[in-house]
Amino acid sequence: MAAARVPILHLFCGKVAAGKSTLAGRLAARPATLLITEDHWTSTLFADELRIMEDYGRYSARLRAAIGPHIVDILRQGLSIVLDFQANTVSVRSWMRSLIEQSGAAHELHLLDVPDTICRQRLRERNAGGAHPFQVSEAEYDLIASYFVPPGPGEGFNIVVHTP
Repeated sequence: MAAARVPILHLFCGKVAAGKSTLAGRLAARPATLLITEDHWTSTLFADELRIMEDYGRYSARLRAAIGPHIVDILRQGLSIVLDFQANTVSVRSWMRSLIEQSGAAHELHLLDVPDTICRQRLRERNAGGAHPFQVSEAEYDLIASYFVPPGPGEGFNIVVHTP
């Protein structure tokens, strides 16, 4: 009899346009792995209400509260999850840590350590392409980046660092 496979919860930390969703897509191609993307859910559910950073904070928290128990259930069923939500603040990572603890899943926190110059160039290209559900200006990039806090060793994550 084959040993039971432990599901993995993949998490992502990195600035806007660092490549989180691109990496998430590659990881989600693995067998028995489900991709859950914050941008899809927030743009579908709250697009008309997302005007300023405070709106994002409020609606993202609502989404996390609603989807958290579902994520735990999926992990407990043995499927891995690629959670394409930003893990850029201690409070969001605390929520993610609770998912790991409740589900008993293994995890990897993918830290995309990409310089601002590369992120800004990718952002300009992404905005010009028009396929992403959100357009982010240079000023919005700066504001969003001001909230970024890299994970610390005391947070207890298995960190996988990705550099360009």
